[in-house]
Amino acid sequence: MPQSKSADKRLRQNIVRRKRNRALRSALKAGGRVFLEQLDSGDQEKTQAELRKAYSLLDRAVIKGVVKKNYAARKKSQLSRKLNSI
Repeated sequence: MPQSKSADKRLRQNIVRRKRNRALRSALKAGGRVFLEQLDSGDQEKTQAELRKAYSLLDRAVIKGVVKKNYAARKKSQLSRKLNSI
């Protein structure tokens, strides 16, 4: 348990941030899965829309500091390569 008021506040902040970061990471994974499912369906228009959503989620996660910039760039590249391979 925290011994001081500042340590207690820091603990509360960390808990809130952890919940927020986990939610964003979960949304990232879900966005990638939705894109891959849409890719299998074969509808080009919807697939492009899902790719844009996945890009947006990755960019938001970078801005929030949840993932690093190179991770997001690598994931974007992987997703676009999968789309172009069809």
